Amino acid sequence: MTQAVAHILEEVARLSPSERAELTDRMVEGLVRDVPPEIEKAQIAEVRRRIAQVESGEVTLVPGDEALARVRAMVAAAHNPG
Repeated sequence: MTQAVAHILEEVARLSPSERAELTDRMVEGLVRDVPPEIEKAQIAEVRRRIAQVESGEVTLVPGDEALARVRAMVAAAHNPG
């Protein structure tokens, strides 16, 4: 980590939660603008494909809490094999 990044992180730690949220939103927006057109096109195609799968009944949605629990279990298992 560069000194500049370390300094910024120290400053961010002093912000209120709402200020950190606003900063995060703006940083993500900046990243979104930097996505190459071919990647954006592929992302849109993937979203459309997944919507079609849900609408056709090919796949079913998993509630967010359940999905997070599954991911956490998978991560825990990967860190504690055996």
